[in-house]
Amino acid sequence: MTVKPTEPHTTAEPAEQRSHPLAGEMETLPHSPGVYLFKDPQGKMLYVGKAIDLRKRVSSYFRKTGSENMKTRVLLKRATELEYVITSSEKEALLLEASLIKKHRPRYNVILRDDKNYPCLRIDPRDPYPRLEIVRRFRGDGAFYFGPYHSAHSVRETLRLLNQLFPLRQCKSRNLVTRQRPCLNYSLGRCLGACAGKVSQQQYADVVAQVVLFLQGKTDMLQQRLRQQMEQAAKILDFERAAFYRDRLQAVAETLEKQHIVSNRLQNQDVLGIYQEEQGTEIVVLFVRQGALVGQSSFDIKEAQGEKPELLTSFIQQYYAEGRYIPDEIVVPLPLDSQEILEEWLSERRGKSVRIWPAKRGDRKYLLTLAEKNAREKFAGHRKWRRQEKNLLESLQSILRLPACPLRMACVDISNIQGMHAVGALVVFDRGQPDKSSYRHYHIRGKDRPDDPAMMAEVVERLITEDAQLTASLDLLVLDGGKGQLNRIHRVLAAAGIDQELPVIALAKEQEADRGDKGRGLYEKVYLPGRKNPLFLSRFPAILHLLQRLRDEAHRFAITHYQHRHRSRLLSSMLDSVPNIGPKRRQLLLQHFGSVEKLQQAGIEELNGVPGLPRNVAEALYEYVCQDRSSQ
Repeated sequence: MTVKPTEPHTTAEPAEQRSHPLAGEMETLPHSPGVYLFKDPQGKMLYVGKAIDLRKRVSSYFRKTGSENMKTRVLLKRATELEYVITSSEKEALLLEASLIKKHRPRYNVILRDDKNYPCLRIDPRDPYPRLEIVRRFRGDGAFYFGPYHSAHSVRETLRLLNQLFPLRQCKSRNLVTRQRPCLNYSLGRCLGACAGKVSQQQYADVVAQVVLFLQGKTDMLQQRLRQQMEQAAKILDFERAAFYRDRLQAVAETLEKQHIVSNRLQNQDVLGIYQEEQGTEIVVLFVRQGALVGQSSFDIKEAQGEKPELLTSFIQQYYAEGRYIPDEIVVPLPLDSQEILEEWLSERRGKSVRIWPAKRGDRKYLLTLAEKNAREKFAGHRKWRRQEKNLLESLQSILRLPACPLRMACVDISNIQGMHAVGALVVFDRGQPDKSSYRHYHIRGKDRPDDPAMMAEVVERLITEDAQLTASLDLLVLDGGKGQLNRIHRVLAAAGIDQELPVIALAKEQEADRGDKGRGLYEKVYLPGRKNPLFLSRFPAILHLLQRLRDEAHRFAITHYQHRHRSRLLSSMLDSVPNIGPKRRQLLLQHFGSVEKLQQAGIEELNGVPGLPRNVAEALYEYVCQDRSSQ
């Protein structure tokens, strides 16, 4: 249902109600649960909210209480249209709200732009010889998942430590590949040699159980089990096995001394701290696993409007929506909107009971205070960084004499080898930081010889015609090239009539032989339209570094896409004549082996180990690869 502003009602309105065009239509809203949507004059979604009672909730936006925040005033100033959807229950409203936010990404809602899933450790004890692996998504497949870890570095360090404590196999193949001789890790005492039959399945399973106990925080039980196994081995005079358990016991004890225990509850908890000012909101999540603080993650919520309970509710909806680990308990600073509904939804997703706990005292309050302190410090750091970034962009505007501050800059780069498999890439920086949702890549059409200016012109022309909204949002276009590229692209922009609205410059790499090692990176040339000689920014290293970061990111993005396309084409041409291998299996083989060269070196056992590849297809492929190797 859509509500649009009409002429003011003749009936008297409450004195506290705002004189907003939409305020007079509140009587048309039902007293029912549902979702409401504010839109701007262009029909773009500004805000999505849920309510138990739509009329009461939406009417609260138009009452002067003296406590409304600046963002609510800005939202109402821009809103010209209101839509609402009635639902049968509050839970249905919550799910619909989350779906609409994910689809439309409204400006004033909580939007988690850092939507990556943090790494965790996975081990499946149902496999005969399982291994520890790093994954980024929790699945209901019966395996054990531990984490998340706040960075890839921390999870790699944890995996390295576990490989030293518990010598499980470290080979990359998901299924165990038998060998006649074990790998080097076996000789170093870091693998049990399952591939060469050096350990029984039962002995291997015992070590897997020890890993699980350690990661679950049941270290007392683990130490007791290791001590019993050591004593049993010593009784039967198996001193080599006893020494093995003794070394594991000592290593576990040393590791536990380094852990920082912050809670005696030995639970898996996520602790949410929030800090809010007029300029924005910061939310920090502390990861507590079995009483030990293992990491944290922070989120800059920026323009999201609402009070703390509303923001935290929306954050929980998005953060735990897809693939993230859901702990036993989520600690929050105050009771939340629809808390019981949220607990029910989280419990359904996890398959076990989940509790949202507003902390008031004890260990939970201590953890919450720590999270809020981190949120306050992160907010102060982001505010300082934004102020510095704004000054830097204003200086860039002054030096280049741009008509507007370059808040959104894009860079275009081309990647090819002698014109083959040429691709174009465009990356966008928003206020000095990558905006990956605006990245674009293009397959260059009909170019069989290297011609960078022509390829770049094709990319810019397609950007203008196919993505006008992105083009209009840009304040500066940077080219990875020199005068030739600049002149060609300037003509393209002039022909489109946007050369005044979208300034363009070219950043040319310096010649290393001209400068030597001294001052490297400070003498790159900046070409401007209508200017004969290049501009050097050596006196402004921070500004030059910003342009170099933009250029280097475009180069990385272009190279990555070129390599992917090049490998795919090579693999496709190689496998076109192999029976029963189509596009999906070609992609499967490329993902499994990583390159054509590794596929060509693969043996029949490795091909049979490719998940989803039938044995007869693997044998046909092996015969083809053998013939190909013999013909070389």
